[in-house]
Amino acid sequence: MLTLITFAFFTALVGVITWFMTRGDDHGTSTGYFLAGRTLTGGFIAGSLLLTNLSTEQLVGLNGAAYTDGIAVMAWEVIAGLSLVFLALFFLPRYLRSGIATVPQFLEKRFDATTRAITSLIFILAYAGILLPIILYTGATGLAGILDLKSLTGIQSDTTLLWITVWFIGIVGSIYAIFGGLRTVAVSDTINGFGLLVGGILIAWFGLNAVNDQGVFQALSDMKTAHPEKFNTLGGPDSSVPFSTLFTGVLLLNLFYWTTNQQIIQRTFGAKSLKEGQKGVLIAGVFKVLAPIILVLPGIIAFHLYSADTEIAPDKAYGMLVSNVLPAPLAGFFAAVMVGAILSSFNSALNSTATLFSLGVFARFSGGNEKSTIAAGKICGAIIAILAMIVAPMLAGQESIFGYLQKMNGLYFIPILSVMIIGMFTKRVPAFAANIALLLGFGSIAVGYFFEPFAKFMERVEFHEFHFLGAVFAGLILFMALMRLIAPRKTPWVHEHSGDVDLTPWKLAWPFGIAIAAGVLALYIKFADTSVLEAKPKATAVPAESTSPQE
Repeated sequence: MLTLITFAFFTALVGVITWFMTRGDDHGTSTGYFLAGRTLTGGFIAGSLLLTNLSTEQLVGLNGAAYTDGIAVMAWEVIAGLSLVFLALFFLPRYLRSGIATVPQFLEKRFDATTRAITSLIFILAYAGILLPIILYTGATGLAGILDLKSLTGIQSDTTLLWITVWFIGIVGSIYAIFGGLRTVAVSDTINGFGLLVGGILIAWFGLNAVNDQGVFQALSDMKTAHPEKFNTLGGPDSSVPFSTLFTGVLLLNLFYWTTNQQIIQRTFGAKSLKEGQKGVLIAGVFKVLAPIILVLPGIIAFHLYSADTEIAPDKAYGMLVSNVLPAPLAGFFAAVMVGAILSSFNSALNSTATLFSLGVFARFSGGNEKSTIAAGKICGAIIAILAMIVAPMLAGQESIFGYLQKMNGLYFIPILSVMIIGMFTKRVPAFAANIALLLGFGSIAVGYFFEPFAKFMERVEFHEFHFLGAVFAGLILFMALMRLIAPRKTPWVHEHSGDVDLTPWKLAWPFGIAIAAGVLALYIKFADTSVLEAKPKATAVPAESTSPQE
C-alpha cells in the first residue's frame, strides 16, 4: 500500500507542477502550440531530449543486453553523444535558419512538395502504427512488473491487466500531448527527467553496495576481476553490437535518431535562440555519454549477483535488481519516475504525429486558419491515441518486440537520413533524385529484410544487418550525387533565413562538442581489449534482445 501511495503522490505532483508552470502559455497559435512559442531554453531542451528517449525499452532492454554482452552495448548511448554534437554544430543552425516546425517542412524548402508529402506520410505511419503501440505495450508490461499490479489490484488476468494499464498510460499521456502542447510536454519531461536520473543513480548505488559494502570503487574492482570480459568496450563477433558495426548501421541509426527524427528534435525547433538550442543539445550529449551508469552498469551488476545461482532471461535482470536492492519506501517513487519516462516517450511521439498531420497535411490542403489547424491536430492526436491503445495489447505474444521495432525503424531511418544529408550539404541535387531515393531506399531495405532468398544469402555470407543498412545508405548517396551530375537543378539552392530565430551561436559550442567527442574516444580506449575482435562467435545460453537508439 505504501508503494501505491508514494507512486500516486509523485505522479500527481509532476502534473500539478507542470500545470502551474504552463498555465499561462499560448495554445491558440501554431507557434505556441506546436513550437512552445519558441521560448524553450537550454535546460528544458536538454531534459526533454533525454526523457523522450528514455523509457522502459532502454532501462529494461539495454540493461538486459549488458547482462549478456557487458559494456560493449554502451555504444547505443555514447555514440548518441556524438550524434548530438552533429545536431548542435551542423544540423540545428540550418533547421533554425529555415524557421521550420517539422523535418518534412525543411525537405520541402530544399526539394519540393512531393518530398514533404512522402516523408510526412512515412513519419505518421511509422509513429502511429509502430512506435506508439510499442511504447504503450512495453510501458504497460514494465509497470505491471515494477509495481506488482496483480497483487496491488487483485486482477489476476494478464490480458485484463494489460488492457487497463495500456489505457491508463495512453489517456494520461494524451492529456499532456493533446491539451498541453509542446511546452507542457517539455516541462513535464524535464521534471520526470530529474527524477529518473536520481532513481537510476540510486539503483546503481544500491546495486554496487550489494556487490561490496566497502565502497563503490571496491565493488567495481570486484566485478572487473570476476568478469573482465564484461568490461570490454569492443564487441566481438558474438556481441549484439560487433565493433565494426559502430562505423555503419549503429552510427547511421544513431545519427538519424538524434538529428532527423521528428519525435526527438521537435523540441529543438522551439528553441528561444540558436545559443539556447545548442546549450540544450550539448548538455544532453554529456548526459548520454554518462548514461551507461544507469543503463548499462546495473545489467552487469545483476549478472555478477545472479548469474551463478539463478537462470533468468536478460530482460528480467533489471527488474530483479530493482526489486532486490531498492528500499521499499523508494519503490513508489521509482515507479512514478518510470511512468513519467513512459508518458514522455508516448506524449512526445503523439505530439509530433499531430504536428506532422496539422502542418504537413491539414494546413496545406484545407487552407484553414490557425484555430482550425490546431483543432485538427488535437482531433488527429486523439484518434491516433485511441488506435494505439487498441493495437498495443495485441502485441502480446510477439517473439521479439525489440527485433520487430529495430527492423521497422531501419526501413525509414536510412532513406530519410540520406536525403536530409544531401539536402543540407549540397545545392544542385534535384528534387526527383531525393524522391526516388526515399522510395528506393525503403524498398531495398524491405527486400533485404523480408525477401527470404536475399535474407538467407546475407546470412550465408555473414553480412551483418547493420552493414547492410550502411551499404544501402552509401548507395543512396551515390545515386543522388550521380543525378546531380546528370540532371542538376537549374539554379543552386539558396538557404534563406526566415528571421524567426536569433542565429547567434553559443561561443562554447565547438569546445563543448570537441570535449564530448574526446570523452567518447577516451572511454573506448580505456576499456578496449582488441583480442576479442579475433574471437570466434560462440553460442550464448540465453541470447539478449537487440536494442536500438530509440529504445
